[in-house]
Formats: sequence, C-alpha cells, structure tokens
Amino acid sequence: MIELPTPYEMSLADRKTAEAGTSIATLMERAGYAVADLIAAEVGHGARIAVLAGPGDNGGDAFVAARILRERGYHVALVDLAGEAGSDAARAARTAYRGPHIEPDGPEIDEAGVVIDGLFGGGLSRDIEGVFAALIERVNAADGRVFAIDLPSGIDGATGAVRGVAIRAHRTITFERRKPGHLLMPGRAHCGRVSVASIGIDPATIAELGCRTFANEPDLWKAARPTLAAAGHKYDRGHAIVLSGPMTQTGAARLSAMAALRAGAGLVTLASPGEALLVNACHLTTVMLAKVDDADELGALLSDTRKNVVCLGPGLDPDEATRAKATAALASEAAVVLDAGAVTAFAGMAGALAEAIGTSRAVLTPHEGEFGRVFSKDGDKLARARAAAEQSGAVIVLKGRDTVIAAPDGRAAINTNAPPYLATAGSGDVLCGIVTGFLAQGVPPFEAAAMAVFLHGETASRVGPALIADDLIGGLKASRVAFDGF
Repeated sequence: MIELPTPYEMSLADRKTAEAGTSIATLMERAGYAVADLIAAEVGHGARIAVLAGPGDNGGDAFVAARILRERGYHVALVDLAGEAGSDAARAARTAYRGPHIEPDGPEIDEAGVVIDGLFGGGLSRDIEGVFAALIERVNAADGRVFAIDLPSGIDGATGAVRGVAIRAHRTITFERRKPGHLLMPGRAHCGRVSVASIGIDPATIAELGCRTFANEPDLWKAARPTLAAAGHKYDRGHAIVLSGPMTQTGAARLSAMAALRAGAGLVTLASPGEALLVNACHLTTVMLAKVDDADELGALLSDTRKNVVCLGPGLDPDEATRAKATAALASEAAVVLDAGAVTAFAGMAGALAEAIGTSRAVLTPHEGEFGRVFSKDGDKLARARAAAEQSGAVIVLKGRDTVIAAPDGRAAINTNAPPYLATAGSGDVLCGIVTGFLAQGVPPFEAAAMAVFLHGETASRVGPALIADDLIGGLKASRVAFDGF
C-alpha cells in the first residue's frame, strides 16, 4: 500500500471499479460503514456526534455514516450543506438519512463531543470561503474530537496545501490508499492519525493507474538492500571518499564519513586540506585520511576507480573552489553526493549544474534554503523536487519533516517517519553519509537515497528527544530494516 495516488487518480479507480460492476453507491456504503466502525471503536454511546455533510461524494460518505451510527444507537445530528449537488449515489445517501438536522451556526457544534468532517474530500480545487469556512473555524475552535473522511476539509489531496482554511482532525480515515496530501506538510499536520480502510477496489485497478508517487517505506526499496557475500571482502563493499572542510570546519565531514562507514561502505577516506590533516587525524581511527587541497588533487584521487563514490558539501564553503571540486567529482566514474556548500556553490547556475552532472549517478540533498538558491521555488514541494530532478539529472532529496525523494524518471517518494528530534546540527551531514554508504555498495541512487532517508528517521525515533547527530551514527547498529544481508 505504498502508492500515493492523487485525488484524480483515485477517482479514476472508483470509475473503473464501477465499470467492472461495483457501483459508486456500493463503494459509498462501504466507506460510510468504515467511518462508522472507526467511530464506534473509539466513542461511547453517550457521546453527541455532529456530522458535517458537504456537496459531493465525501458528503455522501458522511450521510451513510450518520445513518449507520443512528441505527447503532448513537446521538447523531447532521449539518446538511450538500444541497442537490453530487452524484446520484450521494443524493440517495442524503435521502436515506432520517435523523435530526442542525444549523451550521447552531450551538450543537460547540457542544458535540465528536465531529465527523464530511464537507470536502481531497479533490478540493479552490479555496474554502463563506459558510463552509465559518463552520470549519468553529469546529477548530471547539473541543470535540474531529474525525475527517478521506482528508480534513480544506486540505488539497495532491499537494497537502491548505485551501484557505482547513479542519484540524484527531483522526482521518481514507480508503484503499493514502494520498500525497496525507504526508506532505501542512496537510500532514492537519490529519492526526491516518487509517486506511478497504472498500473493495481491486489492487490491480490501482496498479493500472501508473502511480509515480509513493510512501517512503521498506516495500519501495527492500529489493535493493545491500547484502554480504560469504566470501566477500571490504573492497566488494565500495570505497567512499568524503571531502573535509578547512581546519575550523572539519566536524561535518567526519560525521558524513563515519555515517558512510556505518551504513556499510567497506572503506572510507576523508579527503582533507593539508591545513586540516592534523585536526582530522586526532579524531579518526577507522576512517582513512588523504591530502586533497584542490580539484586537481581530487581528480587524481578519484582516478583509482575502486573509489566508487564521493561525498562533498558538509563543511565546505559555497564558493568557486567547491564548485570546481564538485565538477571534478562529477567528471569521474564515481557516484556523487552533493550537500550543503556543494549545492549552494551552484547558486543561480542550475544549467551549469545539470551540465556537470551529465550522466553521472548523482544525489543532491538540499534543505529548502539551499534548494531555492539553485532551483525554482514555484509550485508545491513534490512538484518542485520532481522538476529539479528532471532538470538536473540527479536524484533530489528535498529535506524537511516531509522529505521528498525525486528521481529524474518521475518517480517520487514522500518520507513518513522523520521525528522532530532531527532538527539538530549535523543530522543532515549524517544523512548524506548514509546515502554515500549505500551508493558505495552499488545501490541505485533513488533507492539509496530513499533507504537512507527512512533509516535516518527510524534511527532518530529510536534514539529519542535528546538526540545529537553523533547518536545517529551509533544508532544505526540497531537497525535491521535496511541491512538485509548484514
């Protein structure tokens, strides 16, 4: 269930299912039962439930849920804002509801212990205003627990954007698959806990949609996980190069180097300016050292093709010298990870970056600020990451609570497991080191990036709120999900 279809794609699946013999009315009845079952599992009969039904199939689901909950003995009253809009199935569901109605400005909204949000689903294409906006603001200001059907009303299911105003839900129940809006911020913060209910749409029907957006979970990349051969040796696991910054900026690269080693690279060498060799030597044992002062020396180091991946950016200044080193790395046969200063060194030069990347196996790991200095800031996060990947020819890891991993071929994954503990100095340096470690072992760039982002979040969750970046490196030892053959 890792596909994340857009609302439009999911509506196609509904239609294909109806054409195959399962009517929209049947799907709506099953959806309403799923909502009622979720409420019944959490809410006692004494609770007062206010159901908000809007003009569409989402409202139809709400009418069905209201009817079923009344039949089960719950105290239900309904705000009917459907009018005569919606499908035949939605209008039939409205007619079948025989319970009490309340006005959108009535006191019952404030007094309800539970509110079921069925105003709009994820296919919303305009900002909410008027009576709907006023009702949403009242619900958000009240104390009742809110259960949203499909997506909290006001959240764009394709982008996670708030369309004017949006419900803040305690729980969200959607059907068959999550949508991008469930995982992208700010929609993710509005959803609360998300449940996925089956209503009888064949998985093959969803597969036929050709969805190119996925939740970043193990099923996406588990077949690409590195394994160890019984008779293997360290050179089979790759030799990673990580570039160090100058004497006062060495720590970031050491974090990346240790993370690459812990993620499974057989050997890691820290390529250090001469002025910083002694500083780095005082801190390293299992990571080797080599003197590299400029792009020519980096090119010479990478002429040994056993050195199959290079990471640069952490601790490097975003200047011409860093850009020259990045260009030299991209001209070699090694895979390349560009982070921090190595990304920003191409500020305003997206075309030059794409030319340098060419056919290289490259991964870029910018945060929003770094990304915006190189690539267009127009559009939602998923669209921006995809456009940058297509333009640059690299896998883009656009970091954040909702990190997006996008490949030049159009595939994209949205991460699901990053805790707020990762908002600490150096955590991004560890991430690019993990990507580097997986690339060293021959994992393809998209899968290496997606796997690293997931492992980064999983490790942070295990460490907990007192996390500092160094903890992530040691914490990798406890993970099994990314290390199939270790």
